[in-house]
Amino acid sequence: MTNIGAKGLTGEGYEGHYFWDTEMYMLPFFTYTQPAVSRALLEFRYATLGKARERAAVMSQKGALYPWRTIDGAENSAYFPAGTAQAHINADIAYGIKQYVQATGDVEFLAAKGAEMLFETSRFWADLGHYNPARGGAFCIDAVTGPDEYTAIVNNNAYTNLMVREQLLYAYEAADWLRREYPGDYARLQHEMGLSAEEADGWLEAAEKMFIPFDKALGIYAQDDTFLSKQKWDFGRTPADKYPLLLHYHPLVIYRHQVLKQADLVMALFLLGDQFSLADKIRNYQYYEPLTTHDSSLSPCIHSIVSAEIGDLAGAYAYFDRTVRMDLDDINRNAKDGLHMAAMAGSWMSIVNGFGGMRQYNGQLCFSPALPEQWESYRFKITFSGQLLDIYVGREAAVYTLLEGEGLEIRHKEQTLRLSPQEPVRVPLAKRLEAVIFDLDGVITDTAEYHYLAWQALADELGVPFSREKNERLKGVSRMESLDIVLEDSGLSLPEAAKLRLAEQKNDHYREMIGRITPADLLPGVPELLDSLRERGILVGLASASLNAPVILERLGAAHWFQAIADPAGLRKGKPDPEIFLQAAELLGVTPGNCIGVEDAAAGIAAIKAAGMKAVGIGSPAQLGDADLLLPRAAELSAEKLLELIKP
Repeated sequence: MTNIGAKGLTGEGYEGHYFWDTEMYMLPFFTYTQPAVSRALLEFRYATLGKARERAAVMSQKGALYPWRTIDGAENSAYFPAGTAQAHINADIAYGIKQYVQATGDVEFLAAKGAEMLFETSRFWADLGHYNPARGGAFCIDAVTGPDEYTAIVNNNAYTNLMVREQLLYAYEAADWLRREYPGDYARLQHEMGLSAEEADGWLEAAEKMFIPFDKALGIYAQDDTFLSKQKWDFGRTPADKYPLLLHYHPLVIYRHQVLKQADLVMALFLLGDQFSLADKIRNYQYYEPLTTHDSSLSPCIHSIVSAEIGDLAGAYAYFDRTVRMDLDDINRNAKDGLHMAAMAGSWMSIVNGFGGMRQYNGQLCFSPALPEQWESYRFKITFSGQLLDIYVGREAAVYTLLEGEGLEIRHKEQTLRLSPQEPVRVPLAKRLEAVIFDLDGVITDTAEYHYLAWQALADELGVPFSREKNERLKGVSRMESLDIVLEDSGLSLPEAAKLRLAEQKNDHYREMIGRITPADLLPGVPELLDSLRERGILVGLASASLNAPVILERLGAAHWFQAIADPAGLRKGKPDPEIFLQAAELLGVTPGNCIGVEDAAAGIAAIKAAGMKAVGIGSPAQLGDADLLLPRAAELSAEKLLELIKP
């Protein structure tokens, strides 16, 4: 029983040792092309489970802890901050088991071997973590290192906690499944490892109470408890010959900064993609990508995959190019020590998971293909549930052909496709206008004066200065962010509860005023535009920062035109963040690239562009110059002009 070394058989780098490279990079390739090899790789981990139990005991923990670096199952890593502390390898192996079983249907492996690995490593996590009163009783995991080896020995590494949560939920489900479907194997594990229903219930509780660090101000997941409080690395003053950093700076120097060796939280965005909104992915990627050195060859392919998902195909191709040429161009200047096996696998992942957008969530195979401008087309084949599927992606369409098998159901973006043997299914990829997402104030109607008067009334009551100039800054901004602007330079320092009361007080003024609204307050040309869009089968959504938007639409008699209204109360970040427009597109079931946003504020135009949509500005060129189409008033907007922006 063997594994695949980080350098394969091509050189003496890493002395032939095996790492997490196998489960996170090489295993996916084999799972979807040669699943028998995947099973053999997982069986290596099963064969070394005894030594993983021994390692956990050495670390004064229950269960099993797999080695970070090994040949025969024993831990061979000498530098524990970037070795044994990377306990996430347990969750990585569990993830590999889940993906393999769900992709192949090999439940016999799960019953005979996989479940035992799951349960022993879950026992380790339950023992390692603790319910922390300082975190409201949340389950916390301390003193670990995540994938980023430039940040070591931290509490609550987000990647680790997210992956452990995924593992514990799967272990709980697997225990229940094993008890019902394979009672003999369940009884065996009860006898051999003392498994009990109560222990499995404990895994579920830990998963449900898992602490995931999140920064509300930035709207991003914190890499760990302290990462965001550190000083950012000064990349501008770091010469090119000082990379990789670990060869030129003491580890403590690196540990004190916000700087990453490789994808960490960004990797979780890929692996656990169904747990994050597109807005989350954009926001987190844009924060962590500039801080990442890619000093590890494992990093570029993950960034390529996530870049493709968020619509940055140029960035995705650049990272793909770096991955595929890692050893051809000796990018990391260490090809003499052997080739990078994970980068080879990562090249395949960049195409299949990146440009092909392939994901597998709970046994459902999903695709969201895109074509980089450097290519005319690409094609790949995968096996899934014992069936062989061919995927072709060209400029005009994606074509799915079931070459072998009895029938397969897959997802293409928002569509469910049912494939029959040897019957190609063609799905157009050319962009077309499917939805228009409007702001409310200044686009559909004009309640800006009511907002101004309501804020002015509140400012007068507080005795703070307020002007129409300051009011302009409130356009497209949430109520609480608007209040902060109103209170600027007031000298008032108010607790959150008091600010919430003031915001509600302003809203009371505003709601009283909007009670006067009637259908006559629709801006000229808007009813005709909305009728025209409906006649063409183009969906309409609303992306307003106003919590009162549904009430206003009802009073305008306009609600029947809108198929979706984004809820600003549930947003992590307001405009210029793209979340509200992405939420509206998701509610409409439309790809953002097939949407147009219409706004009258600079923050709104920025939000639309960040969402990957075409932007129409209604108002002044001085403020809305970044719009793809600029018009002085809504009355000049027509369905024909919108259709011109997105041509098939």
